[in-house]
Amino acid sequence: MRRALWILGAVALVVVLAIGISQSGGKDAEPASTSTTLDMKALEGAPAPLAALHEAAGTIKPSDTKRYDEQLRELRGYPVVVNAWASWCGPCKLEFPFFRDAATRLGKRVAFLGLNVSDNRQDALAFLRKQPVPYPHLEDGDARIVQKAGAAGGLPTTIFYDKDGKRAFIHQGGYRSERDLLRDIKRYAGA
Repeated sequence: MRRALWILGAVALVVVLAIGISQSGGKDAEPASTSTTLDMKALEGAPAPLAALHEAAGTIKPSDTKRYDEQLRELRGYPVVVNAWASWCGPCKLEFPFFRDAATRLGKRVAFLGLNVSDNRQDALAFLRKQPVPYPHLEDGDARIVQKAGAAGGLPTTIFYDKDGKRAFIHQGGYRSERDLLRDIKRYAGA
């Protein structure tokens, strides 16, 4: 009986490790940029609604479903990419540089928002100091916003809205490369 429990425990450990490795991108994943600085100059001259996002970069605003909907309405006319993440989420950390680089490249035409889900605020702010991105984040402490947006569960999740504010696509799981993220932005956000 004791031997069977040891074997079961070992199998469970192998399964957990295999899932973790597969979610971290594995050997086919594009290596993330090691740079942790932002090139905010690349975003100068952005239209006012997008410039307001850039000015609030690195902040986490208290929010709820009503405030989320208001934020999306304020951004009508621009495609919106919402990245739901948490500082405790390994795959979220791996894809963060892809969002930083894409938002820096496309931030004059596309709105980017972070959605910090079920996270400790201090841990999230510490993570943002280490991995800055040129856009603000809304706090979703109880995961109601991400659920209302239609995400089935699990992090990271990326939600794409077209320029009319209509949800176009939800990507569950982490991006394996910036190229994959850019492809989805073009396909689903029209940018």
